[in-house]
Amino acid sequence: MAAAAAAAAAWLWSGLWNERFWFPANFSWADLERQEPGVGEVYPLPRHVWAAFPGALVLFALRQLFERFIARPCAALLNIQNCEPRTAQPNAILEKVFTSITKCPDARRLEGLSKQLDWDVRKIQRWFRHRRNKDKPSIHVKFCESMWRLAFYICIFTYGLRILWLSPWLWDTRQCWYNYPFQPLSSSLYYYYFVQLAFYWSLMFSQFIDVKRKVAKISNYAKYQRVCDATFVLFCVVFIVTRLGIYPFWLLNTTLFESKEILGPYPSWWLFNGLLLIMQVLHVIWSYFIIRIAYKALAQGKVSKDERSDVESSSEEEDVTSSSRKGVLSSSSNDTSRINGHITSGQWAEEE
Repeated sequence: MAAAAAAAAAWLWSGLWNERFWFPANFSWADLERQEPGVGEVYPLPRHVWAAFPGALVLFALRQLFERFIARPCAALLNIQNCEPRTAQPNAILEKVFTSITKCPDARRLEGLSKQLDWDVRKIQRWFRHRRNKDKPSIHVKFCESMWRLAFYICIFTYGLRILWLSPWLWDTRQCWYNYPFQPLSSSLYYYYFVQLAFYWSLMFSQFIDVKRKVAKISNYAKYQRVCDATFVLFCVVFIVTRLGIYPFWLLNTTLFESKEILGPYPSWWLFNGLLLIMQVLHVIWSYFIIRIAYKALAQGKVSKDERSDVESSSEEEDVTSSSRKGVLSSSSNDTSRINGHITSGQWAEEE
């Protein structure tokens, strides 16, 4: 079994770097090795993928310094406190259910736990709510992470835009395919790719602690609703123009048609264009949700909850919701909704 797995891995590895896959006919990695780039230029080679790994460690360390000495002071200036959520009362039985079985028990399990612990259902639901909130990052943590990503994306976008503006193939995309693959990278373009690759390598280290949020969330965390709304409107316009306009009519046009005309298709050509087409399908789906949110915003007079994001609710917000729903439920005249003076577990389960 181990030998077969090793052989399969070796076959996949050799196929991954097979020049017949990556290049048009009659080209090889050795051809690139023999080429002499000009001053300040370099040819892309497979080893450059691994060269970005040390850069990822540097970026990860830089992020820690940024969040500590820049993002946290900014959060303090905006009065975003690093508040700890309410701590659930220690209980070994409930903790075992939470960690081993379910974090959101259904009505039947709630009733069973209520009898076992001699707690009312409402108290058990509150315990699970507080326990879930303990695992959620605070607004302070989410603000610092979003600010780091905003800073990085602004810097890399500005740098990339400068490179792109000075490149002749921005205005004539056919030049992307002339003399391919003998197209050396300028030092500025090489470092652009290097930093980008290092950034995404760094996400491999931080993916288990990151709380993925939009950078526009910064305004929301700081309670600047008008800034948040304006940022969302700007995002809508930029996203739709670039993803439904520039991307298909400018980028896909050159990767699908101009490259085929100049080079002809080869194995990796099919793979990458297939991935780019899948990306376009996702752009259409995401644009639909964005337009839907924008329509609701116009109808309601403010930006509603982003349906593409997961629910972000603090323990205080959930307690307010719980209290408001309690008032509605307690005013009900339906006798079947009460057992021994308490709300039934089925009704309280709805607020989860």
